[in-house]
Amino acid sequence: MNVNEKSLLDYPSLALRCQKVDSINVNNYSKYNVKRGLRDTNGKGVLAGLTTISTIYPQKIVDGIPIPGTGELRYRGIDINEIVQGFVGEGRFGFEEVAFLLLFGELPNEAELADFRQLLADKQTLPTNFVRDVIMKAPSADIMNNLSRSLLTLACYDEKRDDVSIENVLEQSLMLISVFPMLAVYAYHAYNHYEKAESMYIHRPDPSLSTAETILTMLRPDKSYTKQEAQTLDMSLVLHMEHGGGNNSTFTTRVVTSSGTDTYSTISAALGSLKGPKHGGANIKVTQMMEDLKANVADTTDEAQVRQYLEAILDKKAFDGKGLIYGMGHAVYSDNDPRAAIFKAYVSKLAEEKGPEEQAEFELYTLVEHLAPQIIGEKRKIFKGVSANIDFFSGFVYAMLGLPRELYTPMFAIARIVGWSAHRMEELINTQKIIRPAYMEVSTDREYIPLVARPSTCSKTVIQKV
Repeated sequence: MNVNEKSLLDYPSLALRCQKVDSINVNNYSKYNVKRGLRDTNGKGVLAGLTTISTIYPQKIVDGIPIPGTGELRYRGIDINEIVQGFVGEGRFGFEEVAFLLLFGELPNEAELADFRQLLADKQTLPTNFVRDVIMKAPSADIMNNLSRSLLTLACYDEKRDDVSIENVLEQSLMLISVFPMLAVYAYHAYNHYEKAESMYIHRPDPSLSTAETILTMLRPDKSYTKQEAQTLDMSLVLHMEHGGGNNSTFTTRVVTSSGTDTYSTISAALGSLKGPKHGGANIKVTQMMEDLKANVADTTDEAQVRQYLEAILDKKAFDGKGLIYGMGHAVYSDNDPRAAIFKAYVSKLAEEKGPEEQAEFELYTLVEHLAPQIIGEKRKIFKGVSANIDFFSGFVYAMLGLPRELYTPMFAIARIVGWSAHRMEELINTQKIIRPAYMEVSTDREYIPLVARPSTCSKTVIQKV
């Protein structure tokens, strides 16, 4: 083509072409009994596998009647409330203990826990010059993509990267669990320095500290933190660590694992899933929504004004125009997310420690938590109850901890890498069959048209749908 000639193709018109040819009549999903998102209209997921790692009960049903507020989350069969009460009541941080439970199926005894902590501490190291040559190169605000890049580069240092024996995958998994906080925090410091012209701190992790304490010391210039801050972050990590095989990133882990590929590729795929705003990025949307609320509501203590704003959101007249009150509802739980109930108590304690401004913010969150389910029930046709999920509070907690917004979703990844690792090994041990669901084709058969007989533009082509 001559450089002076204008191409018949441009991205806007090509995008319209894609929109036309790929659009499927939404009624066909019900017509052919295809469950969109692998969930039925009542929110129940399609069974795609078996797991012993965690169990999610939306609610208890007695004599055919749902009991309000009875959603449960169990790690290896143990109620998450009991797990939390155990390590908190005995004065310990929980991340390492719960990671052991998820990976090995039993709670560790005192000696096992000490050895496991030491094992993770011993693996808190990166290859020589890795921070300089990989993490500090091409820094950006997208820490999740930086995590994926670092992860795939680590594969180049592993001579056994393609070995999918359980022993090797376990060793790789423990290494990744140990270095994920370093990869995320160092990537943020590089971005903060090179892109925002701020100071850069590269603190080595202290092997004597818990994962939550390590994150706070690596992030902060003076390495200082309060006990309440560390306990709250630790609780966030424990509650985000695992949530069944059906959530998007864990299902991604199992799908990619089933192909027989390596650990680094598998976890990178899971990271790509988690960073989506419908999954791990949801807490950022909550904080943005709350900022918009404060900017547009004159008196945030006035229930009527807050209600009016929330109604405007559902009417697509406020915030991002999507009609969603972020942080409300869950794909599985009905009228309570047990993780949110546990976490809220720690949010309250941290807000009290921080001061009056944070306490007022917590009261606003509590008001929205109270009003939103009522308003959603009034304005939407719903098949099950609605309540605040854990994402509703996590962004607020990270803000109180001074975590930059770029690290909100990476914090989720630092926790969920444990669950991903457990599910990867379970998939390798049990299934040994590639996951390949079916899609029904609903296009019509057509004849091939020779090049000289084709229309001058595809805009004249009629695309028929069943």
